[in-house]
Amino acid sequence: MQRFTGIESVPAGFGPSAVTIGKFDGLHTGHRVVIDDLLDLAGDDLAPVVVTFDRNPLEVLRPDRCPAPLVGLDQKLELLESVGVAATVVLRFDEALAAIEPEAFVLDLLLGPLGMRRLLVGDDFRFGHHGRGDVALLERMGAEHGFAVRVQRQVTRQSRRVSSTWIRELLGAGAIEEAAELLGRPPAVRGEVVHGAHRGRELGFPTANLAQQSDGMIPADGVYAGRLVDRAIDPPAVYAAAISVGSNPTFDGVPPKQVEAHVLDETLDLYGHVVDVEFTHRIRGQVAYEGIDPLIAQIAVDVDQVRALQH
Repeated sequence: MQRFTGIESVPAGFGPSAVTIGKFDGLHTGHRVVIDDLLDLAGDDLAPVVVTFDRNPLEVLRPDRCPAPLVGLDQKLELLESVGVAATVVLRFDEALAAIEPEAFVLDLLLGPLGMRRLLVGDDFRFGHHGRGDVALLERMGAEHGFAVRVQRQVTRQSRRVSSTWIRELLGAGAIEEAAELLGRPPAVRGEVVHGAHRGRELGFPTANLAQQSDGMIPADGVYAGRLVDRAIDPPAVYAAAISVGSNPTFDGVPPKQVEAHVLDETLDLYGHVVDVEFTHRIRGQVAYEGIDPLIAQIAVDVDQVRALQH
């Protein structure tokens, strides 16, 4: 897949193309339908192109209302590549882009540089300064400038539209399996393994601690079954893991939303490695224990449960 950072990096003569535009946060099952329709729209004669943003536009427009992203930008681009997109254009969403008039957005960012011939958007799609652009404007411009517009159908489950907002609600409640069903894969957090307080090692259950600056939404506090994927190895190595999320209330001074993964039955040196921690099942919530011995006993039970879930 070709990755273009900014429209100015698209080479002259690129296209012709079929284009869709959106945040695509999480690339969930609703987004997968969009991509499938884009590939169908492109056919054999057009390059399927996704135009997306380097951040949620709300981070600029309404930072007080901007939600946590489900995936980081690199994760999103990898997911788009995995489903057959030919090229992605990542636009920097800043005040200048927010102020662009919708007609200029189409002519200067889509039609000319990308050789756009077909455009796929949702029925509620808004774009340009103050959201003045809509489907009706696109259809008028398409008739004038020679591109076709297809309106994307909504994807629903349980009479609710599949959305990143819904998935955030599920992750915030620790409903991992339900979130995974909407995502079409296990939710994951990506980050560098850093040194912690080494308490896990002292307790007999060493953990890989993720840096606080990680990508992906961290689910509710608790203990989870899942996998650790070591991306420093080609191909990446995958290990079963018991995962703790939270501040570890038995001890003082642990950062909030700390992600720690205990790899089962392996002794590994992962410091400095970028890893994905994937969540597959929630074992329990987080509990403060009166002393070390009850905590060690509970961790042993948790690890046994995680091991059983791997089979």
